[in-house]
Amino acid sequence: MSENRHLTMTELEAGLEHIRQSPKDNGRVELIVRRPASNEREVLTEGTFDQVDGLVGDNWKARGSSRTSDGSAHPDMQINIMNARAIALIAVEPERRKWAGDQLYLDFDLSEDNLPPGTQLEIGSSILEITSEPHNGCKKFTQRFGLDAVKFVNSEQGKQLHLRGVNAKVVQSGTIQNGDIVKKR
Repeated sequence: MSENRHLTMTELEAGLEHIRQSPKDNGRVELIVRRPASNEREVLTEGTFDQVDGLVGDNWKARGSSRTSDGSAHPDMQINIMNARAIALIAVEPERRKWAGDQLYLDFDLSEDNLPPGTQLEIGSSILEITSEPHNGCKKFTQRFGLDAVKFVNSEQGKQLHLRGVNAKVVQSGTIQNGDIVKKR
């Protein structure tokens, strides 16, 4: 299989049932990724999450946001979380998962029904809070995973399940490790 293989909508939809079976509580951390600079990724076994800086060493704060009036980092978009089953399907090859652009990949039900804004997640010694800022597929996501992948995550079903992921903020600083249990508070 080519490392740049993009799945068709039919192939993506065939994986929906597996994604729907993600745990609603007591999920687990599958992947932690730091983005030190644009188009750079570091896969971590452990990450420090800080109320001010987000994932320590990540470029979230320095990069800023077009969604704030002054271009500063958006406080409700500090941490990007994606369903690990969704990215495993979309990326095809395991080494491509880190390129989705998120910092946390959880085997956890991220749907609107399970994680409405304001829900807090206890992971390791950190507590993250889901925010209402939408997390949508972008131009880079399209280039990396294909147009059908963006249509899939942004479909009505994809939006309800938050297949592209959710945004969160750190409400209690701490450390998160691969394999940590994810619990709703």
